[in-house]
Amino acid sequence: MVFSSNVFLILFLPIFLVCYFACPAKWRNLVLLLFSIVFYAYGAPTFILLLLGSTIINFYLVRWLYETDNLVFKKLFAGLAIVLSLGLLAYFKYANFFVDNLNALLTAFGLQPFTFAKVLLPIGISFFTFQSVTYVVDTYRNVHKPMERLTDYILYILMFPQLIAGPIVRYCDIFTSISRVIPTWPSD
Repeated sequence: MVFSSNVFLILFLPIFLVCYFACPAKWRNLVLLLFSIVFYAYGAPTFILLLLGSTIINFYLVRWLYETDNLVFKKLFAGLAIVLSLGLLAYFKYANFFVDNLNALLTAFGLQPFTFAKVLLPIGISFFTFQSVTYVVDTYRNVHKPMERLTDYILYILMFPQLIAGPIVRYCDIFTSISRVIPTWPSD
């Protein structure tokens, strides 16, 4: 969904604003999260589970790296989180390129190219990948503590006003802005 599209301007944004301001302040982050998921799923429904899955895994890897005092495990968890994020980006962004070039090379040597289903590029993969990486690195360097709630982290990654339009922002910069404007999650 593009911000200048009729679907966004006439349908999505008004419904979001009504729901957001109609609900109690303590539930507004939840409304923003739900609409962010709908926003992403509208443009890339097949990738929403991939995005949510990688975000959930990264959340727990960062929590584990923060909670351990063992430097080897800290590096292991940070490395796994970064490899997961950058690995997904590399696969989706460059798989077609590598296969096409490999097939061109095989054809040049008279060999049979192999078939490969074209990989579709998830919307906003660069933005959420690099936001995830900055979160991992900042937590590893003790710039900030990891988020307490999984839903806060998913909101940080998926928040629709910046997911596909950018810019890529560091967690400490955006969370401060969000926490001043949007109340925290309701108590469990």
